[in-house]
Amino acid sequence: MLYIGVDLGTSAVKLLLMDESGKVLNIVSKEYPISFPKPGWSEQNPCDWWEQTVAGLIELTKDFDRSAVAGISFGGQMHGLVVLDENDNVIRPAILWNDGRTQKETDYLNNVIGKEKLSELTGNIAFAGFTAPKILWLKANEPENFARIKKLMLPKDYIAYRMTGVFSTDYSDASGMLLLDVKNKCWSKEMLDICDVREEWLPGLYESSEKTGTLKADVACELGFPKDCIVAAGAGDNAAAAIGTGTVGAGKCNLSLGTSGTLFITSDEFRVDSHNALHSFDHADGGYHLMGCMLSAASCNNWWMKDILHSDDFVNEQKPLEEDGRLGENHVYFLPYLMGERSPHNDPSARAAFIGMSMDTDRADMLQAVFEGVAYGLRDSLEVAKSLGVAPKSTTICGGGAKSVLWRKIVANVMNMQVDTVEVEEGPAYGGAILAAVANGCFENVEAAAAAIVRKKDTTMPSPQLVEKYEKGYAKFKQFYPALKGKY
Repeated sequence: MLYIGVDLGTSAVKLLLMDESGKVLNIVSKEYPISFPKPGWSEQNPCDWWEQTVAGLIELTKDFDRSAVAGISFGGQMHGLVVLDENDNVIRPAILWNDGRTQKETDYLNNVIGKEKLSELTGNIAFAGFTAPKILWLKANEPENFARIKKLMLPKDYIAYRMTGVFSTDYSDASGMLLLDVKNKCWSKEMLDICDVREEWLPGLYESSEKTGTLKADVACELGFPKDCIVAAGAGDNAAAAIGTGTVGAGKCNLSLGTSGTLFITSDEFRVDSHNALHSFDHADGGYHLMGCMLSAASCNNWWMKDILHSDDFVNEQKPLEEDGRLGENHVYFLPYLMGERSPHNDPSARAAFIGMSMDTDRADMLQAVFEGVAYGLRDSLEVAKSLGVAPKSTTICGGGAKSVLWRKIVANVMNMQVDTVEVEEGPAYGGAILAAVANGCFENVEAAAAAIVRKKDTTMPSPQLVEKYEKGYAKFKQFYPALKGKY
């Protein structure tokens, strides 16, 4: 049997074909546009997602027996607002996770409704990227569109709805809407009232590995897949990536160095830190997780290399940093807040900065500062987790930035943790395929599937000497944001 994982990302949809042993047979990626209609806005047309997903599925399976496709599931960009009318037409472009227009609504939720109340109802406070502030923005700024709403959903769930006709979501993705009572896994009636949302607008709630339906006849015909091909609920991209790296069961950790950066720690207990600096979400394995999210991670490197240096020679630019004695000795620091910051500062107005440059600073120093700045930003979230008594000693790592041996070494020493890579580095898409296999009964549960399928590849250990140097570096780094906060 064959299983497909659909990773609905911000710039492209990545589709992965896997057999029941976990072997990856094919990967296809299809890009779609993103629009920025105003400064700080970020939108996409959900119909573009669907068109490219269908095209990708056909290309993915063209050299395989399509009758053997037994299941499909998802990882998807979180928090996006997709709204449909009574005829299932998309009312307006989806407002994405990295859209910053909702500062007024975020402030209203945090300061008028109150952070304590929000945390009591949902386990979280409002962040500008979350779905609930977007709903309030739509109501205030586009009342004619708000009045047309009959269905309100998240990005990957739009694809699932088009596939099955079943209006569904999973707990991990729903956790990022600020409408879910995360601890008790149900919609919060009080939050729905606060946001003027009717419960009939919201999808049914499922565990990530739970079957929600099968392909509609016309979709199965177009794809050439069996009509009884099951579709599982799937997960938010970070939870799906965690499945794909084996980060399941209590006490596991995964770091993602993608466009955004995340620290993801699993738990069998529901935990909330006193300042809600970390997100407290449901996990795709049926448990819970703490997550710190940086809005800019590998994208910082992409910005520095392509937009500033006008280079795509990532390998050679890193070579000077591999010289003995460079790591831990940099006097240049970088604050990685190119798009504001979420965890732990919750400050959309925060901005990036280089600090400590002198006449002898060169491009290698600047690149090293970018790598270290992202690692220090992730360390900020780890420190919050430690305050809750959660201190993992090792972590897996995934995302485009994880391909850099040097960056992994920096992360291992800044975090003072063993850093493991896995054989299949396809994160959310692989996690989605695993969830589909579980939903179809190939494995008893998600933990059993991860134990059987996910395999480690390389390990990077921290060095006591470098750890000591980076402790001093981090002590300086964490002073910079408070010093600059009033200047943004």
